[in-house]
Amino acid sequence: MSITIERYIKVVHRNRSKKLLHKWVRWSAAAFAWIALFVYEMDLVISTSDVIDGVCYGFAFWKSETAALIHSLLNFGSFYVIVLFLFVFCYWKILVVIRRQARVMAGHSGPGSSTFQTQSSQIQSNVIKTMIFVSAFYVITWTPGYMYFLLLHFKFKFIGTIHYTTTFLGFFYITANPFVYALKFDPVRRILVGLIPWKKSQQVCESVEMPASNTATTRTTRHA
Repeated sequence: MSITIERYIKVVHRNRSKKLLHKWVRWSAAAFAWIALFVYEMDLVISTSDVIDGVCYGFAFWKSETAALIHSLLNFGSFYVIVLFLFVFCYWKILVVIRRQARVMAGHSGPGSSTFQTQSSQIQSNVIKTMIFVSAFYVITWTPGYMYFLLLHFKFKFIGTIHYTTTFLGFFYITANPFVYALKFDPVRRILVGLIPWKKSQQVCESVEMPASNTATTRTTRHA
């Protein structure tokens, strides 16, 4: 979600992004994503769990049924509905801006310059695919878990296998989500590739060779 919001600000609010997206903001967002949910989960588990006759019962001891029901509704709305809304909203706005920029640049370009239009359509396709894939992946992996947790407070009875399955799906999304962005989103892919030492050296060599070749081409053109 932090990556999605960062992309949204950088594309849709480009002028504000220079003032908002400082390095400390990115580090704070990363720290918040790791620490805040851990503190929330640990506080919830410790306050509502107990060990009876050697068996641990989690999320079973609430001060009142009303508090448990209110928490389940807030949990479902905050971590599922709002997150899904942010995914769709941010990527939709990004797509609108990209299309508007493509139309403007296409109007200024000549009839023979199809390179920019090709690149623009590729960017649009990449954004659309990322939006659909990330949103669908989130819905598929997290819907069973949040529905399971919500229905528990309405006194539905489930077998233990459902609990382990929904937990596995949730953790699978958490571990796979960075790879989804790395494979589907070009800016994230370029950053991750730049972190690899041998890839970084190749990029440096390419960037050095390209100006040299451009200079040689310019000199040849001038002499001609």
